[in-house]
Amino acid sequence: MSVEPYREIIFDKDGDGPPGQASELAALARRGVGDLVLLAHGWNSSPSGATRLCSDFFAPFPGLLAPGVEAGYAGVIWPSMMFSGEPVPDYRALVTVLPEKEPVIGRLTELLGAAPPEEAAFAEFGALLRELADVAAEPVAVREAVPEFLVADPVAVCALFTRALEGVDGPVPPEGLFGGGLKRYWKGAREALRQATYYVMKKRAGQVGEHGLGALLGEVARTAPGLRVHLVGHSMGARLVAYALRGLPAGARPVASVTLLQGAFSHYAFAARLPHDPGRSGALRDLQHRVRGPVVACHSRHDTALGVMYPLASRLANDSASLTGPAAGPLGTDDPRWGAIGHDGVRAVPGTVERTLAEVLREGVPGSGCVSVDAAEVVRSHSDICRPELARVVVSASRTGR
Repeated sequence: MSVEPYREIIFDKDGDGPPGQASELAALARRGVGDLVLLAHGWNSSPSGATRLCSDFFAPFPGLLAPGVEAGYAGVIWPSMMFSGEPVPDYRALVTVLPEKEPVIGRLTELLGAAPPEEAAFAEFGALLRELADVAAEPVAVREAVPEFLVADPVAVCALFTRALEGVDGPVPPEGLFGGGLKRYWKGAREALRQATYYVMKKRAGQVGEHGLGALLGEVARTAPGLRVHLVGHSMGARLVAYALRGLPAGARPVASVTLLQGAFSHYAFAARLPHDPGRSGALRDLQHRVRGPVVACHSRHDTALGVMYPLASRLANDSASLTGPAAGPLGTDDPRWGAIGHDGVRAVPGTVERTLAEVLREGVPGSGCVSVDAAEVVRSHSDICRPELARVVVSASRTGR
């Protein structure tokens, strides 16, 4: 590990972890640590890969801290899987994070490999996707709407995904649904599987954040009230740390700053009113007020995972008309309803400050409220976060820098 003292906080898929983890963090405070920087990784196929990410990300921090600052570091290790630009998930990684679903994953792999042209095969594929995502099961805690593509006709869904991936606008015409045979639609089936795994990981990140990390931070606040916690999350890990704010006990305010790196959740999450539906609010409405300092969202237009595939997943998870109606663009990415906070920053929160990375590095991060930082000059892809400039953003947000 590149920094010391460093601790790892481990959670399973339900947000449960080994006993004594909060006590270990509180013990750091008794040793003189005043600021704890905690990083939650995003998509990752192994705990060792998550540890390497923490080591690489934290490496610049000691040289950035002001004299006299005693900082500690922690990594949140949770069972997630790789989700980058690959056309289909890595099945071995999928079994690693969903071992109880190994027979289902095995049969899905067989179907995608064989690509049988019969409608019955697509029906089986759709049933397996629902089993993979536990559609019939009641969510344990963080309730999510079941995506329409998991319950709609699987042939129509796979046809839609095929057309979307090929850049064809508009609905799938019923009269042309079977033109050219069904075999072609297994291309879209691969994307349907990737979207199903996205849905599973989305639920899991919220669960681990709210009921795992949130509860743990509440215990730390009780036993080490002077410890200032600075939450950092990448991708789905950004969703995890944001949902931890929802899980904090009433009155507990251990979090001094939050930095979201390429966050894979809605840019309207903190909004009190949605622009397209003023009667509804974001899932994390006003939770930025549970943070003593700023909530910083670093975003980049170069992040195609959030600029293209995230809107597609969100659109199909929330709007049943998307399966039959025309999209706003080739993949529906022009519709602001489905934007990601890591692609264009915080939206619909009055008072949000917009800054470029250069401005933040020159002038510092504002001391409170929501701050959107355009980091496109250094972040060139979804996983491009181990940058000294981003470490400087975190240090500025935490008020621990030189």
